[in-house]
Amino acid sequence: MVYLGQGLNMKTVMVQPIKLIFRYLEHRSQIQGCIICFDEYMNLVLDDEEESQSKTKSGK
Repeated sequence: MVYLGQGLNMKTVMVQPIKLIFRYLEHRSQIQGCIICFDEYMNLVLDDEEESQSKTKSGK
């Protein structure tokens, strides 16, 4: 795993440092939080995450 501040050049791992991540899931929900660490497969560990539901129209 790669931890932020571990001495690696972050420009080689990511183009820009990322502080927040937004992810739309199948249920149109959204997760927002601070990235604590990640690995070469882009598995993420988030801190202070918050999940919210988007309002959808019924009758798909």
